[in-house]
Amino acid sequence: MQGTEGGVSIVRRWQLAATVKVLREQANLTQDEAVERLREHGGNWSRSKLSRVENREHNIKPREIEQLLTAYGIDDSETLAELTQLAIDSRKRDWWHQYQGSTPKVVQPLLSLETGLVALRDFQNQLIHGLLQTSDYARALMMSISPGAFDPGQLELGVAARMARQQILTKENPPDLHFILDELILHRLVGDPIVMHHQLRKLLQVTENPNVTIQILPKDTGGSPGLEGPFTLLTLPEPIPDIGYFEGSPGTIYIEDRERVRSWTLRFGMLTERALSRKESAEVITEAMRQYQ
Repeated sequence: MQGTEGGVSIVRRWQLAATVKVLREQANLTQDEAVERLREHGGNWSRSKLSRVENREHNIKPREIEQLLTAYGIDDSETLAELTQLAIDSRKRDWWHQYQGSTPKVVQPLLSLETGLVALRDFQNQLIHGLLQTSDYARALMMSISPGAFDPGQLELGVAARMARQQILTKENPPDLHFILDELILHRLVGDPIVMHHQLRKLLQVTENPNVTIQILPKDTGGSPGLEGPFTLLTLPEPIPDIGYFEGSPGTIYIEDRERVRSWTLRFGMLTERALSRKESAEVITEAMRQYQ
């Protein structure tokens, strides 16, 4: 993905880049025509620079916002203030920067994207999503997947980073989060029975948040789009299009192709219909907890 380096706010940069591109197109200007106008007003612009801005490769300076709006014939103090603030925010470091040494580089763009989420839709058929994990479950999971890979200090930093990541669940104006879990996940022992009991109890507690939906896909569902494996859909502020995300043994993949994202959206819709309701899902989770008492 373009514009994911440096640990600064990806979402704000992308939102700003997409917005200025839309404004140029609404002004019916080509990039070359836009650059001519920018130069007329004393701006240090080239077609290459404008292209890099719109492709998220170059971060816009706050003072350049007014130059762009003037070139596009926009005289709106509110728009100027909003975009200038976006330009300022796009240079701020995200919360996870303090954990940069304990989080894999391939995951860091996801952490930045999560800070600006409007909504998330996620299907898992192997493990409980990181945003829903307890610290004990996360610790046991890391030790199981990569035995001997972490010294105690590294392990605890990794767990701390995962817990800090969950701040989006309860922050002011939190995103809408919709998780679908294969029922078999509830019966896969990670750690010991106490770890699992606390983990399933946390799932029930999280569903009390009005912005969080957890559905269980019954184990007797049979064939379904879930057989293709886990996937995530990230909805970001307009005008940024939805992004697909996959993390597994082949590596970490971000999908921005519109047709592929659309197919994932249809898959999630079908899984939503086949999964149990929120109430029924809570009952299944409660029943699964009993085996760990």
